[in-house]
Amino acid sequence: MKIIPDNKTLANMTVCLAITLMALGAVFVFSASARIDAEYDLSRFYSYPEFRQISFFLTAVLIVLGFSLLDYRAFALSDNKLVSWLTNPSVYMVAASIILLILVLVTPLGVEVNNARRWIRIPAGPATINFQPSELAKWSLVLFLPAVSAMLGKKLQNFFKGFVPVFLLIGLVAGLILLEDFGTALFVAFIGLAILFMAGGKWWHFLTPLPLLIVIFALAIVSSPMRIERIKTFASPTDSTAQTSGYQIRQSLIAVSTGGLWGKGLGRGISKYGHLPEDTTDFIFAIIAEELGFVGVCFVTLLFVLFLILGILITYRCRDDFGKLLAFGIVLTINFQAAVNLGVVTRLLPTKGIALPFISAGGTHIFLTAAAAGILAGIARRSESK
Repeated sequence: MKIIPDNKTLANMTVCLAITLMALGAVFVFSASARIDAEYDLSRFYSYPEFRQISFFLTAVLIVLGFSLLDYRAFALSDNKLVSWLTNPSVYMVAASIILLILVLVTPLGVEVNNARRWIRIPAGPATINFQPSELAKWSLVLFLPAVSAMLGKKLQNFFKGFVPVFLLIGLVAGLILLEDFGTALFVAFIGLAILFMAGGKWWHFLTPLPLLIVIFALAIVSSPMRIERIKTFASPTDSTAQTSGYQIRQSLIAVSTGGLWGKGLGRGISKYGHLPEDTTDFIFAIIAEELGFVGVCFVTLLFVLFLILGILITYRCRDDFGKLLAFGIVLTINFQAAVNLGVVTRLLPTKGIALPFISAGGTHIFLTAAAAGILAGIARRSESK
Protein backbone atom coordinates (compact mmCIF):
# COMPACT_ATOMS: atom_id res chain seq x y z
CA MET A 1 0.00 0.00 0.00
CA LYS A 2 1.43 3.32 -1.12
CA ILE A 3 1.06 5.92 1.67
CA ILE A 4 3.07 8.82 0.23
CA PRO A 5 1.53 10.04 -3.06
CA ASP A 6 3.53 10.26 -6.26
CA ASN A 7 4.49 13.61 -7.81
CA LYS A 8 1.49 13.85 -10.12
CA THR A 9 -0.86 13.19 -7.22
CA LEU A 10 0.96 15.80 -5.13
CA ALA A 11 0.43 18.33 -7.92
CA ASN A 12 -3.27 17.52 -8.22
CA MET A 13 -3.74 17.64 -4.45
CA THR A 14 -2.07 21.07 -4.31
CA VAL A 15 -4.36 22.44 -7.00
CA CYS A 16 -7.46 20.96 -5.36
CA LEU A 17 -6.44 22.29 -1.96
CA ALA A 18 -5.88 25.80 -3.32
CA ILE A 19 -9.28 25.75 -5.06
CA THR A 20 -10.95 24.49 -1.87
CA LEU A 21 -9.46 27.33 0.18
CA MET A 22 -10.46 29.91 -2.44
CA ALA A 23 -13.99 28.50 -2.61
CA LEU A 24 -14.20 28.71 1.17
CA GLY A 25 -13.06 32.32 0.91
CA ALA A 26 -15.72 33.16 -1.68
CA VAL A 27 -18.43 31.67 0.56
CA PHE A 28 -17.38 33.59 3.65
CA VAL A 29 -16.75 36.86 1.86
CA PHE A 30 -20.33 36.53 0.61
CA SER A 31 -21.53 35.77 4.13
CA ALA A 32 -19.52 38.58 5.74
CA SER A 33 -20.83 41.06 3.16
CA ALA A 34 -24.48 40.45 4.08
CA ARG A 35 -26.51 43.63 4.41
CA ILE A 36 -29.87 44.39 5.95
CA ASP A 37 -30.19 48.07 5.11
CA ALA A 38 -30.36 47.94 1.29
CA GLU A 39 -31.34 45.81 -1.67
CA TYR A 40 -28.93 44.67 -4.34
CA ASP A 41 -28.67 46.69 -7.52
CA LEU A 42 -27.22 44.23 -10.02
CA SER A 43 -26.47 47.04 -12.46
CA ARG A 44 -23.66 47.92 -10.03
CA PHE A 45 -22.41 44.33 -9.81
CA TYR A 46 -18.73 45.23 -9.37
CA SER A 47 -19.41 47.59 -6.46
CA TYR A 48 -20.39 44.68 -4.18
CA PRO A 49 -17.38 42.90 -2.59
CA GLU A 50 -19.22 39.57 -2.43
CA PHE A 51 -19.92 39.52 -6.16
CA ARG A 52 -16.43 40.75 -6.96
CA GLN A 53 -14.99 37.91 -4.91
CA ILE A 54 -17.01 35.33 -6.83
CA SER A 55 -15.62 36.67 -10.10
CA PHE A 56 -12.14 36.76 -8.56
CA PHE A 57 -12.56 33.14 -7.44
CA LEU A 58 -13.56 31.92 -10.90
CA THR A 59 -10.63 33.74 -12.46
CA ALA A 60 -8.23 32.43 -9.79
CA VAL A 61 -9.30 28.85 -10.52
CA LEU A 62 -8.20 29.33 -14.13
CA ILE A 63 -4.96 30.92 -12.93
CA VAL A 64 -4.00 28.07 -10.60
CA LEU A 65 -4.83 25.49 -13.27
CA GLY A 66 -2.92 27.38 -15.95
CA PHE A 67 0.21 27.95 -13.88
CA SER A 68 0.24 24.32 -12.74
CA LEU A 69 0.81 23.35 -16.39
CA LEU A 70 3.70 25.77 -16.93
CA ASP A 71 7.34 24.77 -16.62
CA TYR A 72 8.61 26.52 -13.49
CA ARG A 73 12.12 26.58 -15.00
CA ALA A 74 10.96 29.47 -17.17
CA PHE A 75 11.64 31.62 -14.09
CA ALA A 76 15.24 30.35 -13.71
CA LEU A 77 18.33 32.39 -14.62
CA SER A 78 21.39 31.22 -16.52
CA ASP A 79 24.85 32.36 -15.49
CA ASN A 80 26.43 35.01 -17.74
CA LYS A 81 23.64 34.88 -20.29
CA LEU A 82 22.09 38.28 -20.94
CA VAL A 83 19.23 36.79 -22.91
CA SER A 84 18.21 34.82 -19.81
CA TRP A 85 17.81 38.05 -17.85
CA LEU A 86 15.99 39.83 -20.66
CA THR A 87 13.45 37.02 -21.07
CA ASN A 88 12.92 36.16 -17.41
CA PRO A 89 9.47 37.15 -16.07
CA SER A 90 10.67 37.52 -12.47
CA VAL A 91 13.18 40.21 -13.49
CA TYR A 92 10.40 42.32 -14.96
CA MET A 93 8.18 41.63 -11.95
CA VAL A 94 10.83 42.98 -9.57
CA ALA A 95 11.40 46.04 -11.76
CA ALA A 96 7.66 46.68 -12.05
CA SER A 97 7.26 46.28 -8.29
CA ILE A 98 9.90 48.89 -7.54
CA ILE A 99 8.39 51.34 -10.03
CA LEU A 100 4.85 50.81 -8.70
CA LEU A 101 5.99 51.19 -5.08
CA ILE A 102 7.51 54.54 -6.00
CA LEU A 103 4.36 55.59 -7.86
CA VAL A 104 2.30 54.88 -4.76
CA LEU A 105 4.44 57.35 -2.82
CA VAL A 106 4.84 60.18 -5.32
CA THR A 107 1.76 60.22 -7.55
CA PRO A 108 -1.97 60.81 -6.99
CA LEU A 109 -2.54 57.18 -8.03
CA GLY A 110 -1.44 56.12 -4.55
CA VAL A 111 -4.20 56.17 -1.94
CA GLU A 112 -4.20 55.64 1.81
CA VAL A 113 -6.46 52.98 3.31
CA ASN A 114 -6.56 52.33 7.07
CA ASN A 115 -3.56 54.59 7.74
CA ALA A 116 -1.38 52.76 5.20
CA ARG A 117 -0.55 54.22 1.79
CA ARG A 118 -0.16 50.98 -0.14
CA TRP A 119 -2.82 51.02 -2.85
CA ILE A 120 -2.99 52.24 -6.42
CA ARG A 121 -6.51 53.19 -7.42
CA ILE A 122 -7.38 53.57 -11.09
CA PRO A 123 -10.88 54.64 -12.18
CA ALA A 124 -12.18 52.40 -14.98
CA GLY A 125 -15.61 53.59 -16.01
CA PRO A 126 -18.27 52.37 -13.58
CA ALA A 127 -15.68 50.32 -11.68
CA THR A 128 -12.50 51.20 -9.83
CA ILE A 129 -9.40 49.04 -10.08
CA ASN A 130 -7.53 48.73 -6.78
CA PHE A 131 -4.04 47.25 -6.91
CA GLN A 132 -1.58 46.59 -4.10
CA PRO A 133 2.05 46.90 -5.34
CA SER A 134 3.45 45.50 -2.08
CA GLU A 135 1.69 42.21 -2.82
CA LEU A 136 3.36 42.05 -6.24
CA ALA A 137 6.69 42.99 -4.65
CA LYS A 138 6.39 40.14 -2.15
CA TRP A 139 5.76 37.49 -4.79
CA SER A 140 8.29 38.93 -7.23
CA LEU A 141 10.99 38.43 -4.59
CA VAL A 142 9.76 34.89 -3.93
CA LEU A 143 10.29 34.18 -7.64
CA PHE A 144 13.44 36.20 -8.26
CA LEU A 145 15.53 35.37 -5.17
CA PRO A 146 15.58 31.60 -5.82
CA ALA A 147 16.51 32.29 -9.44
CA VAL A 148 19.44 34.59 -8.67
CA SER A 149 20.56 32.46 -5.69
CA ALA A 150 20.59 29.26 -7.76
CA MET A 151 22.48 31.09 -10.50
CA LEU A 152 25.11 32.37 -8.06
CA GLY A 153 25.54 28.98 -6.39
CA LYS A 154 28.58 28.96 -4.14
CA LYS A 155 29.31 32.58 -5.08
CA LEU A 156 26.50 33.50 -2.70
CA GLN A 157 28.82 32.57 0.17
CA ASN A 158 31.12 35.43 -0.82
CA PHE A 159 29.98 38.34 1.35
CA PHE A 160 30.67 41.26 -1.02
CA LYS A 161 30.24 39.61 -4.42
CA GLY A 162 27.30 37.36 -3.58
CA PHE A 163 25.46 38.17 -0.37
CA VAL A 164 25.56 41.97 -0.35
CA PRO A 165 23.98 42.60 -3.81
CA VAL A 166 21.08 40.25 -3.06
CA PHE A 167 20.69 41.67 0.45
CA LEU A 168 20.57 45.21 -0.93
CA LEU A 169 17.79 44.23 -3.33
CA ILE A 170 15.74 42.85 -0.44
CA GLY A 171 16.50 46.03 1.50
CA LEU A 172 15.41 48.26 -1.38
CA VAL A 173 12.06 46.52 -1.83
CA ALA A 174 11.40 46.23 1.91
CA GLY A 175 12.50 49.85 2.42
CA LEU A 176 10.04 51.17 -0.16
CA ILE A 177 7.26 49.14 1.42
CA LEU A 178 8.31 50.43 4.87
CA LEU A 179 7.50 53.95 3.73
CA GLU A 180 3.96 52.70 3.07
CA ASP A 181 3.31 49.90 5.56
CA PHE A 182 5.48 48.70 8.44
CA GLY A 183 4.04 45.21 8.94
CA THR A 184 4.17 44.21 5.28
CA ALA A 185 7.75 45.47 5.02
CA LEU A 186 8.76 43.35 7.99
CA PHE A 187 7.03 40.33 6.48
CA VAL A 188 8.68 40.77 3.07
CA ALA A 189 12.11 41.26 4.66
CA PHE A 190 11.72 38.06 6.69
CA ILE A 191 10.66 36.00 3.67
CA GLY A 192 13.52 37.38 1.56
CA LEU A 193 16.16 36.73 4.22
CA ALA A 194 14.79 33.23 4.88
CA ILE A 195 15.15 32.34 1.19
CA LEU A 196 18.64 33.82 1.17
CA PHE A 197 19.60 31.77 4.23
CA MET A 198 18.27 28.55 2.72
CA ALA A 199 20.18 29.31 -0.47
CA GLY A 200 23.45 29.09 1.43
CA GLY A 201 24.08 32.48 3.03
CA LYS A 202 26.40 32.11 6.02
CA TRP A 203 25.06 32.96 9.45
CA TRP A 204 27.61 35.73 10.02
CA HIS A 205 26.45 37.40 6.80
CA PHE A 206 23.11 38.03 8.48
CA LEU A 207 24.63 39.17 11.76
CA THR A 208 26.75 41.86 10.09
CA PRO A 209 23.86 44.20 9.11
CA LEU A 210 21.79 43.24 12.19
CA PRO A 211 22.61 46.39 14.25
CA LEU A 212 21.51 48.62 11.36
CA LEU A 213 18.31 46.65 10.91
CA ILE A 214 17.53 46.96 14.63
CA VAL A 215 18.00 50.74 14.46
CA ILE A 216 15.74 51.02 11.40
CA PHE A 217 13.15 48.81 13.09
CA ALA A 218 13.19 50.93 16.25
CA LEU A 219 12.99 54.24 14.34
CA ALA A 220 10.07 52.97 12.28
CA ILE A 221 8.17 52.26 15.50
CA VAL A 222 8.98 55.38 17.52
CA SER A 223 8.32 57.66 14.54
CA SER A 224 4.69 56.53 14.37
CA PRO A 225 2.36 57.28 17.31
CA MET A 226 -0.16 54.84 15.81
CA ARG A 227 2.34 51.96 15.93
CA ILE A 228 3.28 52.78 19.51
CA GLU A 229 -0.39 52.84 20.46
CA ARG A 230 -0.97 49.46 18.82
CA ILE A 231 1.94 47.92 20.71
CA LYS A 232 0.71 49.41 24.01
CA THR A 233 -2.79 48.11 23.39
CA PHE A 234 -1.45 44.66 22.58
CA ALA A 235 0.86 44.57 25.61
CA SER A 236 -1.69 45.82 28.14
CA PRO A 237 -5.27 46.17 26.88
CA THR A 238 -7.54 48.31 29.07
CA ASP A 239 -11.16 49.41 29.07
CA SER A 240 -10.04 52.86 27.95
CA THR A 241 -8.84 51.46 24.62
CA ALA A 242 -11.85 49.23 24.04
CA GLN A 243 -13.50 51.81 21.79
CA THR A 244 -10.32 53.20 20.21
CA SER A 245 -7.12 51.34 19.33
CA GLY A 246 -8.35 48.12 20.93
CA TYR A 247 -11.77 48.08 19.30
CA GLN A 248 -10.81 45.93 16.33
CA ILE A 249 -9.23 43.11 18.28
CA ARG A 250 -11.92 43.26 20.99
CA GLN A 251 -14.65 42.70 18.41
CA SER A 252 -12.58 39.96 16.79
CA LEU A 253 -12.25 38.10 20.09
CA ILE A 254 -15.98 38.47 20.72
CA ALA A 255 -16.73 36.93 17.32
CA VAL A 256 -14.29 34.07 17.87
CA SER A 257 -15.45 33.30 21.42
CA THR A 258 -19.18 33.35 20.66
CA GLY A 259 -18.81 30.70 17.97
CA GLY A 260 -18.61 27.90 20.51
CA LEU A 261 -18.04 24.36 19.31
CA TRP A 262 -20.25 24.25 16.20
CA GLY A 263 -20.75 27.96 15.51
CA LYS A 264 -23.92 29.95 14.99
CA GLY A 265 -24.38 28.56 11.51
CA LEU A 266 -23.32 29.75 8.07
CA GLY A 267 -24.69 33.26 7.48
CA ARG A 268 -26.02 33.61 11.04
CA GLY A 269 -23.18 35.57 12.58
CA ILE A 270 -23.88 39.10 13.81
CA SER A 271 -20.38 40.59 14.02
CA LYS A 272 -20.48 41.37 10.29
CA TYR A 273 -23.35 43.82 10.76
CA GLY A 274 -21.15 46.79 11.51
CA HIS A 275 -19.48 45.43 14.65
CA LEU A 276 -16.24 44.03 13.22
CA PRO A 277 -14.28 46.24 10.78
CA GLU A 278 -12.40 44.55 7.94
CA ASP A 279 -14.62 41.49 8.30
CA THR A 280 -14.18 40.45 4.66
CA THR A 281 -10.43 41.02 4.51
CA ASP A 282 -7.93 40.82 7.36
CA PHE A 283 -10.40 39.55 9.98
CA ILE A 284 -12.45 37.10 7.93
CA PHE A 285 -11.14 34.25 10.10
CA ALA A 286 -13.13 35.72 13.01
CA ILE A 287 -16.30 35.42 10.90
CA ILE A 288 -15.43 31.79 10.14
CA ALA A 289 -14.93 31.13 13.85
CA GLU A 290 -18.24 32.77 14.76
CA GLU A 291 -20.30 30.95 12.14
CA LEU A 292 -18.56 27.54 12.06
CA GLY A 293 -17.19 27.47 15.59
CA PHE A 294 -14.21 25.52 16.86
CA VAL A 295 -14.87 22.74 14.35
CA GLY A 296 -14.66 25.21 11.44
CA VAL A 297 -11.51 26.77 12.87
CA CYS A 298 -9.88 23.33 13.09
CA PHE A 299 -10.97 22.53 9.54
CA VAL A 300 -9.46 25.69 8.05
CA THR A 301 -6.28 25.27 10.09
CA LEU A 302 -6.03 21.65 8.94
CA LEU A 303 -6.23 22.77 5.30
CA PHE A 304 -3.23 25.04 5.78
CA VAL A 305 -1.35 22.30 7.65
CA LEU A 306 -2.06 19.97 4.74
CA PHE A 307 -0.77 22.62 2.33
CA LEU A 308 2.41 22.83 4.44
CA ILE A 309 2.88 19.05 4.35
CA LEU A 310 2.36 18.91 0.59
CA GLY A 311 4.80 21.80 0.17
CA ILE A 312 7.47 20.06 2.25
CA LEU A 313 7.11 16.88 0.18
CA ILE A 314 7.33 18.84 -3.07
CA THR A 315 10.39 20.74 -1.85
CA TYR A 316 12.11 17.54 -0.73
CA ARG A 317 11.46 15.70 -3.98
CA CYS A 318 12.59 18.48 -6.31
CA ARG A 319 16.04 17.71 -7.72
CA ASP A 320 17.30 21.15 -8.82
CA ASP A 321 18.34 23.96 -6.48
CA PHE A 322 16.12 26.57 -8.13
CA GLY A 323 13.01 24.41 -7.80
CA LYS A 324 13.78 23.61 -4.18
CA LEU A 325 14.25 27.26 -3.25
CA LEU A 326 11.18 28.35 -5.20
CA ALA A 327 8.99 25.69 -3.56
CA PHE A 328 10.39 26.63 -0.16
CA GLY A 329 9.66 30.32 -0.75
CA ILE A 330 6.08 29.69 -1.86
CA VAL A 331 5.27 27.34 1.02
CA LEU A 332 6.90 29.60 3.61
CA THR A 333 5.13 32.72 2.33
CA ILE A 334 1.64 31.22 2.28
CA ASN A 335 1.85 29.34 5.57
CA PHE A 336 3.70 32.02 7.50
CA GLN A 337 1.21 34.63 6.31
CA ALA A 338 -1.66 32.38 7.40
CA ALA A 339 -0.03 31.92 10.81
CA VAL A 340 0.44 35.68 11.22
CA ASN A 341 -3.18 36.35 10.24
CA LEU A 342 -4.51 33.78 12.71
CA GLY A 343 -2.21 35.20 15.38
CA VAL A 344 -3.55 38.73 14.82
CA VAL A 345 -7.20 37.65 14.82
CA THR A 346 -6.78 35.75 18.11
CA ARG A 347 -4.59 38.47 19.70
CA LEU A 348 -1.45 36.39 19.82
CA LEU A 349 0.20 39.13 17.73
CA PRO A 350 -0.34 42.91 17.50
CA THR A 351 -3.04 44.07 15.10
CA LYS A 352 -1.73 44.26 11.54
CA GLY A 353 -3.31 44.25 8.11
CA ILE A 354 -2.19 40.85 6.82
CA ALA A 355 -4.65 38.96 4.60
CA LEU A 356 -5.51 35.29 5.10
CA PRO A 357 -4.12 33.56 1.97
CA PHE A 358 -6.71 32.33 -0.55
CA ILE A 359 -9.60 33.36 1.74
CA SER A 360 -9.57 37.12 2.39
CA ALA A 361 -11.35 39.37 -0.09
CA GLY A 362 -9.26 41.07 -2.76
CA GLY A 363 -8.20 40.49 -6.32
CA THR A 364 -4.48 41.26 -6.10
CA HIS A 365 -3.70 38.79 -3.36
CA ILE A 366 -5.94 35.95 -4.56
CA PHE A 367 -4.63 36.11 -8.15
CA LEU A 368 -0.97 36.15 -7.11
CA THR A 369 -1.45 33.49 -4.43
CA ALA A 370 -3.30 31.29 -6.92
CA ALA A 371 -0.44 31.70 -9.40
CA ALA A 372 2.06 30.76 -6.68
CA ALA A 373 0.07 27.65 -5.76
CA GLY A 374 -0.06 26.72 -9.45
CA ILE A 375 3.71 27.09 -9.75
CA LEU A 376 4.15 24.90 -6.68
CA ALA A 377 1.97 22.23 -8.30
CA GLY A 378 4.02 22.61 -11.48
CA ILE A 379 7.21 21.94 -9.52
CA ALA A 380 5.68 18.72 -8.19
CA ARG A 381 4.50 17.68 -11.65
CA ARG A 382 7.99 18.03 -13.15
CA SER A 383 10.07 16.71 -10.26
CA GLU A 384 11.70 13.30 -10.32
CA SER A 385 11.33 11.14 -7.25
CA LYS A 386 14.52 10.50 -5.34
